[in-house]
Amino acid sequence: MPFSTSDGVRLWTATSGTATSAAPVVILHGGPGLWDDYAVLAEMIDDLTVVHRFDQRGCGRSDPSEVQTMARLAQDIDELRAYFGHERIVVLGHSFGASLALLYAATYADHAAGLVYLDGVGIGDWHAAAQAEAERRMTPDQRARLEGLSGRKRTPAEETEFRTLSWFTDHADRDRAMEWAHRSASVDLPINFAANSALSADMRSWPDDYALGLAASLECPVTFIHGEGDPRPASAVRALAGDHAFELIPAAGHSPWLEQPELFRGLLRRIVSGEEGA
Repeated sequence: MPFSTSDGVRLWTATSGTATSAAPVVILHGGPGLWDDYAVLAEMIDDLTVVHRFDQRGCGRSDPSEVQTMARLAQDIDELRAYFGHERIVVLGHSFGASLALLYAATYADHAAGLVYLDGVGIGDWHAAAQAEAERRMTPDQRARLEGLSGRKRTPAEETEFRTLSWFTDHADRDRAMEWAHRSASVDLPINFAANSALSADMRSWPDDYALGLAASLECPVTFIHGEGDPRPASAVRALAGDHAFELIPAAGHSPWLEQPELFRGLLRRIVSGEEGA
């Protein structure tokens, strides 16, 4: 069901589950510049509450938008909350979406019932460590091929190959990493590289003290979750978490629901039902 923001951008949305005493959940996808591909997460919890998913402005099945700032994306979430008729929501953000969820929960604190920060980047020089680990997981031929596909026009087959090579290092299970990455890479939707650039720059402008201040200001229940085998270092996320709950998922990478589905499902259900964290 499409929803139009206050500045006229139609957002693709999907809803499952039914309202219960548990707070509704809004899932925020990663990227930036990608699309929602989190039906699997919704299915883990939508018997407990209503779950909303959407493509961020300019992404996936939503309308194009030249306005790409973290503040505007947070405003879109709150407009969606009001449209769906909820007073308070749990925001569950993955990867880039984790940073967006953090900003939303701090900016719209009166409407945040909880925050799940799932495999985000944390604080400090996380990028250098993540890049080094990603390169370690690639062969010289794979690195050369990825470099050759970067920064130029690609055929549809090359685009799928480019995405697969870019994403397979996110998974800890080296036997299935390429399979999972190829599945994500084969989605027939364009990456919004302009949004990726603008929003990445916006986030890079946040000094560590600012991100720490956002996290410290949160009064709602918060859980930080991170795959132990995510190239993005868990230490950077733990540093951001501070006194909030932090859960490290063993033998899992950037998408722990793929590599540790039962462990992750149990944790997420406890959070949503209010037994743990959010």
